[in-house]
Amino acid sequence: MGVRGLATVRAMAPATLLEVEDLTYSYGDRHAVRGANLQCHRGEILGLLGPNGAGKTTLLSCVAGLLGGFRGTMQFAGAPFRPAHDAAARLQLGLVPQELALYDDLSARENLAFFARMQGVPAERRPAAVRRGLELAGLVDRADDRVRTFSGGMKRRLNLAIGDLHGPELLLLDEPTVGVDPQSRNHLFESLQALRAAGRTLVYTSHYMEEVQRLCDRVAVMHDGRVVAVGTTAELAARAGTPEANLEQVFLTLTGRSLRDDA
Repeated sequence: MGVRGLATVRAMAPATLLEVEDLTYSYGDRHAVRGANLQCHRGEILGLLGPNGAGKTTLLSCVAGLLGGFRGTMQFAGAPFRPAHDAAARLQLGLVPQELALYDDLSARENLAFFARMQGVPAERRPAAVRRGLELAGLVDRADDRVRTFSGGMKRRLNLAIGDLHGPELLLLDEPTVGVDPQSRNHLFESLQALRAAGRTLVYTSHYMEEVQRLCDRVAVMHDGRVVAVGTTAELAARAGTPEANLEQVFLTLTGRSLRDDA
């Protein structure tokens, strides 16, 4: 397909890539997500903020297909979306979990090759996918070293590269910079911006407000299992009645100042 054809396809594609409507998920009697509504636009980095226990990880797990049995609906590119029951639907997503998903006894190259196979990357494309993953992670020079010898930042970078190996349209990131040094954090930021420039759409959760303010085009704030506000930082500040406030001040206004010690 030529450039003109690609432009036509993109123009015809819905502006909303992912839509979540009235999603509810419970762990027994505890409602983790309560009728959440969320739209993620193509080509954006959408920040997802909330206090501990707000439901962020549960919402991402439902979208990623790790949890089924929720109430509500999801659509992806305008079509019904049930990733927990449809392997083909899950292939449209990439997940970078908060808990590292790596094999310490394998090298970086071996980890990437294994996950490329698990993600359904065709055999003829796996070497190129592995090379791209090593470059994205900044680990070309350490490709054949075992992961157990890596620093926390190196592991986080490899974790990101594994999530993107199969070139998903939507990449879900659950606190991808926890415990990393400033250099690795900056590398991760540059990698995420490069992925967006390459056409990816990203949902990014973090407790670091400066990260979200730096990276994200819009921010969704969760509170008590619901999405209570979505918009740019300026739009959220205006909604909270504090037009000059930064994102942290807006967040505290929308979610309160009480301590949250929920798991």
